[in-house]
Amino acid sequence: MKKRIAIFASGSGSNAQKIMEYFKKHQDAEIAIVLTNNPEAYVLQRADNFEIPSHSFDKHEFYKTDDIVKLLKNLQIDLIVLAGFLWLIPENLIKAFPNKIINIHPALLPKYGGKGMYGDKVHQAILDAGEEESGITIHFINEHFDEGEAIHQSRFKIEKGDDIEMIKFKGQQLEHLHYPKVVEQLLKKMKS
Repeated sequence: MKKRIAIFASGSGSNAQKIMEYFKKHQDAEIAIVLTNNPEAYVLQRADNFEIPSHSFDKHEFYKTDDIVKLLKNLQIDLIVLAGFLWLIPENLIKAFPNKIINIHPALLPKYGGKGMYGDKVHQAILDAGEEESGITIHFINEHFDEGEAIHQSRFKIEKGDDIEMIKFKGQQLEHLHYPKVVEQLLKKMKS
């Protein structure tokens, strides 16, 4: 039986797209559902393009009910992949899927992580600090923003004259290259 992945995203979903592409014809795993807290998110169109079911939810459903946990359990989800999902994961979801929720962060954690540190805010902080390198971190989720155990880090050099757009571009190249492969490796380690 194929391993089943749920993707959570809040926006455009470029990482979600790469993961959908990677697992489209995969023999051992599939994307079972895409979930979002933003009913206008472009990731919903991406899911539709791959004929993957999707579900939008609000804060009440996410934080005050067990609906999302039940949905994921009913779908027999093996791994939850956050791809640009900006809300803190509630405790009921963490308990229901221990060490089965992963996230990607556009910096080398523990640097430049925590509440409010996402997207261009991270890249700006890295530029302002005059860092000579940055990178990505793929990590497990716990009850705090960006504090779960790191699974994979990749780095790139920041050249003189690099702006936010260039740093973002270099980081996304690494994200798109590594995230689907790390998902695949984690699924292989899971017992059937």
